Amino acid sequence: MRIFDAHCDLLYQLWKDPEKSEWNDLNLHVTIEKLFRFGAKIQCFAIFVPVEAVNKKECAIAQAAIFHERILERYEKIRLIKTKQDAARLKEDEIGAILTLEGLEPIGHDLQMLSVFYHLGVRAAGLTWNFANLLADGALETRNAGLTFFGRHAVSKLNAYNMWTDVSHLSERSFWDVIELADYPVASHSNSYALCPHPRNLKEDQLKAVADKKGIIGITFVPQFTASHAQAGMKHILNHLDYILGIVGEDAVGFGSDFDGIDETVEGLEGYEQYPYLVNTLLRHYSERQTEKFLCLNFINAIPF
Repeated sequence: MRIFDAHCDLLYQLWKDPEKSEWNDLNLHVTIEKLFRFGAKIQCFAIFVPVEAVNKKECAIAQAAIFHERILERYEKIRLIKTKQDAARLKEDEIGAILTLEGLEPIGHDLQMLSVFYHLGVRAAGLTWNFANLLADGALETRNAGLTFFGRHAVSKLNAYNMWTDVSHLSERSFWDVIELADYPVASHSNSYALCPHPRNLKEDQLKAVADKKGIIGITFVPQFTASHAQAGMKHILNHLDYILGIVGEDAVGFGSDFDGIDETVEGLEGYEQYPYLVNTLLRHYSERQTEKFLCLNFINAIPF
């Protein structure tokens, strides 16, 4: 059973600490060794620029360089995925890698920078990370404003490149603006607001809106988005899966772990090596075909680029 994981922050961790080994560092949730050992088919690698970064473009370019130099160039069995055909051509012993942008802060005022990132391999982008920027309000902005004029142009650019527009970090109003404008919306790592009322999670009508545009909801392993008043465990992940399935059906659900972007983990999902535990748990509740769709096929089938 192979895995498509729609979000991890390994690049950010390697940028923060260049001494960490991408192959087998014990302090990383995702390593290259784990990807090969525990069933990765395609892994999305996010470029994440922290709020405190002074030169956001420089930070993002540095992480893109890490992606190319320390992942693609070092490991010949890891293949850059730039098109759906690239994904289809993956051999059994190969892993696909998709580069994503967790917020468009690095492009500044210059929409042409989005073209630069596209040519570096980026195929999915969120407009902002939790707070407001030049394009949109994020999920933690209390004013809950929507897209700016510049943000609307950015979505048009993403559409022109057949890229995913990631809604996971948007404010509710920004979310609905994106749903109106984006050809290919996706929620790379979000859970159900009804089960865990965190601003980063999606309400029932939002979940349905993503699915109605043929997007996928990537259920995430962030404890704060999984259980409000208890230690988050596998049963809570299943609860979110069951609930979201009831709204969007079995073709619109996947997983986006947020590994290495979190300090705390869901019990039983402490790192990529625990994915087989998730696989076995899913197989006790769903058919093999359904499990395969949730873990991998739904995201692959939804690739628009």
